[in-house]
Amino acid sequence: MSNFLAIATVTTVLSQMLQGAIQADVPGALVRNVRPDRDVPSMGLNIYLYQVSYNSAWRNADLPTRSSNAALVQRPQVALDLHYLLTFYGSEATFEPQRVLGSAVRTLHTHPLLSRSQIAAVIDSLVTADPDHYLRRSNLADQIDLVRFTPLPLSLEELSKIWSVFFQTQYALSIAYQGSVVLIEAEATPRSALPVRERQIFVVPLRQVRIDAVEPQMITFAPAATIELRGSGLLDDDTIVQLGTIEGTPELGSTPTRLVVALPAALRAGVNTAQVIHRLPLGAAEPRARPSMASNIAAFVLRPRLNSASFSDGGDPRITVDVQPRVGLRQQSTLLLYQVVTPPAQPQTYTLTPQPRDTETDPLIFEADGVSNGTYLVRLRVDGAESELAQVTDPTQPNYREFTGPTVEIT
Repeated sequence: MSNFLAIATVTTVLSQMLQGAIQADVPGALVRNVRPDRDVPSMGLNIYLYQVSYNSAWRNADLPTRSSNAALVQRPQVALDLHYLLTFYGSEATFEPQRVLGSAVRTLHTHPLLSRSQIAAVIDSLVTADPDHYLRRSNLADQIDLVRFTPLPLSLEELSKIWSVFFQTQYALSIAYQGSVVLIEAEATPRSALPVRERQIFVVPLRQVRIDAVEPQMITFAPAATIELRGSGLLDDDTIVQLGTIEGTPELGSTPTRLVVALPAALRAGVNTAQVIHRLPLGAAEPRARPSMASNIAAFVLRPRLNSASFSDGGDPRITVDVQPRVGLRQQSTLLLYQVVTPPAQPQTYTLTPQPRDTETDPLIFEADGVSNGTYLVRLRVDGAESELAQVTDPTQPNYREFTGPTVEIT
């Protein structure tokens, strides 16, 4: 890439190239680099840079320039196109402007590129004449792309707009060229990456890992509770099941279409997710296998297990609930009470919220102020998942399918 001297170097090399060409064709013709309303040559060519624009092809080629921690990973660069106005002067009687125009156009059509050797030769000649020349540090010759000059097909209206910016300046024979592309790079040193110690290539077959169903869809917490994932491509050499943020391993006897996994004791009640992940070992240099394929995410509900509920008074009536798994501080829990009465009496129902907690303590405590005396069926709702009620399952019993517990006695 090139530094900030690139634009001035392009103009200088272009001027010297055209100076040699028109001097040979039209003796006495000179090349200047001033505004067209200033000290223009009496005969010759004036080169004026009237506009600079961003090059669309190279504009974002340097992105990204910084990593996620703001460290410089590559030098920022700006890609520019240079727009030059070439104005021709001389005696109209002997067609000097037109002769100089023909010489300049022929030269730029024959040599549209500024070669590296041409740029280096111009800079060397300038430094030889003046060791402190302002272009001595130019490195345009090292730019990855060469600067190419192409004529701009400006209409008479566009050309008149360009000349209108020069106050009270008479129009002179002119033509516009574009020099593209100039890449100006920041003089900063990016952080280099560490060398590769070992190259490892792993090829694995592409297979689809898909969960079609979770059975049961709703399960009550138990120390040995398991769920079954059904689908395709579930089992591999190294398979884990991601249950929320906790990793589980398939049970023995699992197959690619049926995966059994035990629920971790730390899993929270509520709506949980399951995802099957296949891992790939990356050799001795990588102690942990990396995920290579993952299934879709399936949801299931883990119900809390309400072990017991007891009432205590003493001036501050409360219901103490022992529940599994432990309820997190950010989980929403509600205690639902349904009074057990003999028809046609109407039962009372209550919804209680727990006391504030600073730690994840067991059990939960609910204020029971205002709850009428009686026996109540108790359910605990945690993040939308409700604990189960026991019921009579013997069809021969007269109270078949009635709920029998758990209960709490309010006195």
